[in-house]
Amino acid sequence: MKKRLFTPFIIAALAASGCQYDQEGKGLYNENGNTVNVAERNDNYNSNKDSDSFGYVRHQKSPTAGIEKATVKTPVINREQLADVIGRLAVQLPNVHDAATLVTDEEVLIAYKTDSNNKFETADQVKKTAASIVPRYFHIYVTDNPNLFKEIESYSTLDGESPNINRNLNQTIQRMLKSPQGRKLNAGENANGEGFGEMNESIDHDIKDQ
Repeated sequence: MKKRLFTPFIIAALAASGCQYDQEGKGLYNENGNTVNVAERNDNYNSNKDSDSFGYVRHQKSPTAGIEKATVKTPVINREQLADVIGRLAVQLPNVHDAATLVTDEEVLIAYKTDSNNKFETADQVKKTAASIVPRYFHIYVTDNPNLFKEIESYSTLDGESPNINRNLNQTIQRMLKSPQGRKLNAGENANGEGFGEMNESIDHDIKDQ
C-alpha cells in the first residue's frame, strides 16, 4: 500500500492530542497492564517520554494460564475521542470549515462543509484523514451534504444495541454515498474501505468506481 502523503501531519497532530488526553489520564485506547518497558519496568508505558521519541512496549504472557483474562483489560477503542481527533484534523484540511464525525463499531461517518471547487479531492482528503487513524477494518463514509449533519448527530446517544440501528445506519450511509467518496483505497477495496470477500460483505454498500 502506498504511504499517504500527509501521514507525518497526522502523527504530529495525534501526538499533540495524545498529550492532552494523557494529562487527563485517558487515551484513545485503554492500557494493557501486563507490559514490560525498557526504561521504566514498573510502568505500563513511559508517559514522560518526549513526544519525538519512538514508542516501544513489550507484552509478555503470564506463566499462569488464564491470568490475562482475569486481571488484564483488553485495549478497546474510545470512540468519542477517536471521533474528536478525526474531526479536529478534518477542519485543518484546506477548504473544510465544519465536520461532524460519528464512530461506530466498524464505521466512520463524516459530514463536512466545504467551499472547495474540487469536491472529489476534498472528499478523498477527508476520508484518508480518518483512514490514517482508525483500525484497518473500519469502513469510512463522507458527505459534503449539510442536510446530513443533524442526521449523523442523531446517532450520538445510541449504541450497537439500539433498536433498528443497523437498518437506520445503512439508510444514512446510502444517502452519504450520493456525495463524492474519493478514490479507491487500493485495488482490493472500494473508496470506503470495503474489501471484496469480507465476512460482512452482505451489508457492504457497493459503489461505482469514481
